Amino acid sequence: MLRGFNPLFALLAASVLTGPAIAEDKGRWGTNMTRGVTEVAHTTYDLHMLIFWICVAIGVVVFGVMFYSMWRHRKSKGYKAAQFHESTAVELVWTIVPTIILVLMAIPATKTLYHIYDTKEADLDIMITGYQWKWKYDYLGSDVSFFSNLATPAAQIDNQLPKDDHYLREVDEPLVVPVNKKIRFLITANDVIHAWWVPELAVKKDAIPGFINEAWTRIEEPGIYRGQCAELCGKDHGFMPVVVKAVPEAEYTAWLGERAAAAAKASELAKKTFTFDELYSQGEQVYNKICAACHQPNGQGVPGTFPAMAGSKIATGPIDAHVEIVVHGSKKNPAMQAFGEQLSEVDLAAVITYERNAFGNDMGDSIQPVDILNFKNKQ
Repeated sequence: MLRGFNPLFALLAASVLTGPAIAEDKGRWGTNMTRGVTEVAHTTYDLHMLIFWICVAIGVVVFGVMFYSMWRHRKSKGYKAAQFHESTAVELVWTIVPTIILVLMAIPATKTLYHIYDTKEADLDIMITGYQWKWKYDYLGSDVSFFSNLATPAAQIDNQLPKDDHYLREVDEPLVVPVNKKIRFLITANDVIHAWWVPELAVKKDAIPGFINEAWTRIEEPGIYRGQCAELCGKDHGFMPVVVKAVPEAEYTAWLGERAAAAAKASELAKKTFTFDELYSQGEQVYNKICAACHQPNGQGVPGTFPAMAGSKIATGPIDAHVEIVVHGSKKNPAMQAFGEQLSEVDLAAVITYERNAFGNDMGDSIQPVDILNFKNKQ
């Protein structure tokens, strides 16, 4: 090893030299905050940079005086250290000056915090509920409500296909919002603590069961903005992305009308009688999208964690018990969620029919959406 070589110093020097280049990178490895696309994001970024440069100035002054004093009064020049004790002037200076600096820093910080927490007079209210491991969005004042699930193909997760640019950051149903409107988010959770975070919107709030936290945004530019759950919420925490799609108001109004019409159509479908093949085919799609993450695509489950569907006592037992556990979840195993609110009556009937006849179970029976609806109404 080179004499006098300090690995820690070398690492620090390398980070200082490469830091500016990394900070200029607009990609995922940027070291600075993103300036974002909202008023709050801009205000937060500007406050961050203001405080950063104040700290830089303080560091330059303090270390400049320290290094100058060490160099100017070094022992080789014959200087002797001054001996003094309890200097009232020095103590006043190092108390008053930092106090003034902190007060000056607190003024813009307080204004920014007040602005961040001002959720009143919103144009649109959206309830966000965290589930393991998905988000539910309810557009308050309308009949629009849906779940947003990870859309990354399982083949990419299992390294069977190359990963694309939005690996683990794509969903089947993004949150669609209008631009230039104040949107208030009411954030909670159904099971464990989650956190809804979209950096470019400067929104990051914990989703806590039994509590409702508020946040707001006003997006200035149409586009797609991505985030993720920022709280370690379980083994699939990394599979819980957030995608927000901001569109012009006219496009948003049209989308909202389409979703309301789709909800009405789904309600009508719940009264329709489906053939066995229709239920089985639909159920296979629902199973692979919702259930396969735990019970595995082949129905073998994960020993000791998630039970197998193949030969399952539930899937091969009384159909009423099968409906009960899918709709209301399992009290013995909290990992088995209640899907009564997460899936439509059609999807519930389809996936139950599929589970009872796939993986060698071959029960030969089926259940209709109207039966699921009647089951719910009895509760």
